[in-house]
Amino acid sequence: MTGLVLLIPIALLMGAAGLVAFLWSMRSGQYEDMDGAAARILIEDEESGV
Repeated sequence: MTGLVLLIPIALLMGAAGLVAFLWSMRSGQYEDMDGAAARILIEDEESGV
């Protein structure tokens, strides 16, 4: 029982930190162009010598 007194607040703080990180990434535009990165991987670089 004493372990739960410590683990429940830690779990709540970690969940809140994850929510804050997700909301920050939404506001900073991390999810604006989801298809652009998928299409960029298919474009070959002409500058690379490989």
